[in-house]
Amino acid sequence: MQLRRENDFEKKYNQFITELKDEIVSTRIRKGEYLLPEHQLSHKYEISRVSIRKGLAQLVEEGLIEKIPGKGNRVTLDSAVNTTVISLAWYSTSYEVQSAKKIIKEFENAHPHIKVNLKIMPETEYVPQLIHSLEQGEGPDAFIVSDSQFREFAEADKIQLMDAYQSPNMTEKNSYRQVFEMFSHNGSVFATPFLFTPVVICYNKSIFENAGLSGLKEIADWEELLDAAQKATKILEDQHLVKHYGFCFSSSFHRWPVFVLQNGGKLMTSNRSRFTLADDANIEALQYCVDLMYKHRVSPIFTHGSNQLAEDIFNKEKVAMILTTYYYLNEFRDQRIKWDILPLPKKERKATLLLGAGIAVSANSAAKGASQALADFMAGEKAQRILKENGCTIPALKKAAEDDTLLNPEIHPDNYNAFKEVMPYAVPVSELNLNTREMTLLQNELNLSWASMESPKDACERIEKLLNSQLDGCDQ
Repeated sequence: MQLRRENDFEKKYNQFITELKDEIVSTRIRKGEYLLPEHQLSHKYEISRVSIRKGLAQLVEEGLIEKIPGKGNRVTLDSAVNTTVISLAWYSTSYEVQSAKKIIKEFENAHPHIKVNLKIMPETEYVPQLIHSLEQGEGPDAFIVSDSQFREFAEADKIQLMDAYQSPNMTEKNSYRQVFEMFSHNGSVFATPFLFTPVVICYNKSIFENAGLSGLKEIADWEELLDAAQKATKILEDQHLVKHYGFCFSSSFHRWPVFVLQNGGKLMTSNRSRFTLADDANIEALQYCVDLMYKHRVSPIFTHGSNQLAEDIFNKEKVAMILTTYYYLNEFRDQRIKWDILPLPKKERKATLLLGAGIAVSANSAAKGASQALADFMAGEKAQRILKENGCTIPALKKAAEDDTLLNPEIHPDNYNAFKEVMPYAVPVSELNLNTREMTLLQNELNLSWASMESPKDACERIEKLLNSQLDGCDQ
C-alpha cells in the first residue's frame, strides 16, 4: 500500500510540473503574469504545499519563473529555457501542406520556445496509423483530420484519443455553423474547424464561349444543367469520337448524392432504423445521373471508376463542367485553361454537400498546452489568411474567408465568393446518415447501374434489401 501511495504522489507531482511548464511555454500564462497562489495549486493538484514549493523551486532553476517576495511567482520565460517540441501530423495528398509549413514558421516565430515537427503520413492508411500511434503513446501531439477521417475515428470508437478541445478563436459566431457539425460527436467538438469546401460546378470558360454559354451566370435547375451540357458537348460524328463532353461527375459519395439531396431524397431514416434507397426521389435522382451518360450522351461513362478522373479530364479540356470542390480547384490554378465556378442547380430544393478539415489535439499529449496553442494559432486570423492567400480551399474563419483583399487572380476563380450563396443550404456528408462501410458498399453495388447493366430502380431496390438485411442482422 505504501508503494501505491508513493506512485499516486509521483503521478500528481509530475502532472503539476508538466502542466505548469506547458502553460508557461505555450504562453497561456504569459511573461510577467503570476501563477496561482501556492494554496490554490496545492488544492488543484492534491499535493502538499511543501511539494508545491519544491516544484516551483525547480521551475525557478529552469528559468521559467521568479519568486517575488510578498507577491508570488512570476513568469520570466528565460531565453535559456528548454524548447518544447510537438509533432503535427498531416496527410500526404493535402493541397494545404505548403500552407501548413508557412503557418508553422509563423507559429514558431510567435512562440520561440515551441518547435513543431511536421509529419507527413500516407493518406491511404492515415487514420489506422494515427490510431495505432496514439494508442501506443507515440503521438502525434496534434493532427489534421478531414470530416471523413473524423467519422472513421468515431465509427472505430476512438474519439477518446482526441482532446475535446475547441479553440476559442473559432466559434459559430465568427465561422459557419455547419463546419462545426462535421467535427462534433455526442454534443462535443473534438477538432477545431480549419477549412471547408462545398461541392460546386467548375466550368471551362473557352468551351462555354464556343457553345454560346459565355453569358451564363446561373444554372437554375436540372433542365438547365442538361441544356447547357448538351450545348457544350461536341461529338465528332465522322470519327465516332467525342471531342469534349458537356458535364462530368464521379461515383464518389462526395459527388452524386447532391442530386439525391436536391430532389428531397433520403438514403436512410433519421433514426437509422431502415435504409430508404428505393424511395422514388432517390431513384429519380439516380436515373437523371444515368441518363446524362446513356440517354443524352453529355457525360462520359468511364469516369465512374475513379473519384478524380473528372478533375483529370477537365484539366485536359475534355469536359465543359464538372462537380468538384474548392479543394480540387487547386489542381487547376497553374494550368493554361480558363475556368470559373457556379453554384449547383436545384430540383425540389437547393442543396449541396459540404466537406472540411479540422485540427485535433491528442488527448494523451505530454505537451497539451503547446498543442492547444498551435490549434489556437491555426484557428487565428494570421494562419487563416495564409491558408487563403496560398490556395483555393476556404478558411473556416469568416473574416478571412470573406476578405476580398486576399483574392489573387492567379490562384482564385472570379466567382470565388459563390460559397457565400451556397453555405445556407450546404449539408455535411454525415447528414446522409450512412457510415463509412455503408457508403463504400453502396458505391460498389451501384457499379452495375453506372455501367447501364441494371436500371436505377432495380439497383436501388436490390441494394436497399441488401443493406436492410445487414442492418437486421446487426440488430439480432
